[in-house]
Amino acid sequence: MKKIFLVCIPLMLLCHACGRPASTAQTSAPGGDTLHTQQAEGFTLIDHGTYREAVVYNPWKAGTVFARYYLVRDTAVQVPTDGVRLQVPLRRMALTSVTYVGFMSRLGTLDRVDGLCTPALVYDADLRRRVEDGVVTDLGDAFSINTERTLSLHPQAVMASGYNQTDTHMQRLAQAGVPVVYALEWMERSLLGRAEWIKFVAAFVGKEAEADSLYRETARRYGELKALAAGATDRPQVMSGSAFRGTWYMPAGDSFMARLFRDAGAAYRYADEPGTGSLPLNMETVLMHFADADVWLNCGYNTRAELLEADPKHALFRPVQEERVYHFNRRTLPGGANDFWEGAVARPDLLLADVLAVLHPDLLPEHEPVYIGKVE
Repeated sequence: MKKIFLVCIPLMLLCHACGRPASTAQTSAPGGDTLHTQQAEGFTLIDHGTYREAVVYNPWKAGTVFARYYLVRDTAVQVPTDGVRLQVPLRRMALTSVTYVGFMSRLGTLDRVDGLCTPALVYDADLRRRVEDGVVTDLGDAFSINTERTLSLHPQAVMASGYNQTDTHMQRLAQAGVPVVYALEWMERSLLGRAEWIKFVAAFVGKEAEADSLYRETARRYGELKALAAGATDRPQVMSGSAFRGTWYMPAGDSFMARLFRDAGAAYRYADEPGTGSLPLNMETVLMHFADADVWLNCGYNTRAELLEADPKHALFRPVQEERVYHFNRRTLPGGANDFWEGAVARPDLLLADVLAVLHPDLLPEHEPVYIGKVE
């Protein structure tokens, strides 16, 4: 029986903390023009003329800085000493998460990736080919990266997901002289906020203009779809997720998933429940609140048979009875890769179109699904 839990990855990220702030200072270098983000709350780019400052904010401690980077093109340029200095554009990088792959693919810089954690989770065909050809090195698990193998690649930087706790592996890399670039896109509260981290990545690979153009187009299309959904005459009641080891995880109201439902014109019971993570519920609570839902989204099963075999109580939900259950596993590979966690991070407009077409098929009658699929 094949069973894919999309909820597992965000839970792992939200519940298991493994990173350490590179800085807690709230100051930045004097002067400079701040390049304001539109939706992202987790980073700021500041242009100081001869160098650029990239500030990553600490989502676990408001008002503090998680990491600070000074990006120079000329090695002779002097920068403050309260951050990590890097010469850009980076040409040799290692990645710990597939969530950066979508950004680098859109920027045309995947050829700069020399090392990657858990390459079996990569969906991008070009990057998988580079792994198979031995051009990209397998660096092991992201939570216990192989430091010796990473150091042997001599990367200019390792891009990693930071967490709210010490990561000794990243500490070793930094102590050995390999800069660790923390990207916290997964902590954003909106899909467009996550997507805007393409600008952060672009600052390190020298593709700022391309990133700005790509993001503007993505945001424009997302806005059009959101406006289209706002004009719908009905608001289908949605439920989400699946039970995992006895607990059913539903997205909290400030999470990007709950916002996706809202932007697609859905009604969601926990839309006003504070929090950006997941709400742990038991089956009885879910049945009480969602037995009469209209649509089940982000189901962790690919077929109806798997769904009912896992728990016969699933048959009590109206979406199961009326065959309105959907997963985000349309673009997956046998090894566990799922483009929902990769390409969809950079293309939330496509994801919104998928959900909108399911909830309001009359509004997008010609839409071809990209990430969403029906549980049949």
